Amino acid sequence: MKQVTEKLWIAPQPTAADLAEARAMGIKRVVNNRSDGEEPVQPTAAESAAEAAELGLSYVHIPVVPGKLSAEKVQAFQKALSEAEGPVLAHCKTGTRSLTLWTIGEVLDGRMTVADVNELGSRMGVDLAGAKNWLKANI
Repeated sequence: MKQVTEKLWIAPQPTAADLAEARAMGIKRVVNNRSDGEEPVQPTAAESAAEAAELGLSYVHIPVVPGKLSAEKVQAFQKALSEAEGPVLAHCKTGTRSLTLWTIGEVLDGRMTVADVNELGSRMGVDLAGAKNWLKANI
């Protein structure tokens, strides 16, 4: 898990043990950005929601197919984050989609500039080319 802000952490697909660790760290909500069936061994959204519920974590599923971001998905992600009653763990296969959604939302809402995207990607060790390309094509 990588901490992006006080409210947001990103991660690759978490295990049940990862979710328990996240809860112990104070995470209150899980946001899943994977579509069901990306990999044969990944848990379904329903299975992940049940694991989160067992730990007392709220759960939001905002599936994003790699390379197919939309303003609606960005808005849904920002809403899930803003409505959370504490820190959020957002995940996908590697964490990149989750950070991309957040980054685009931050730029669209004026809390970041497009110029800030490279620095964020470097700091987080995540390739945010998808965010830059989406922003270039959509703003």
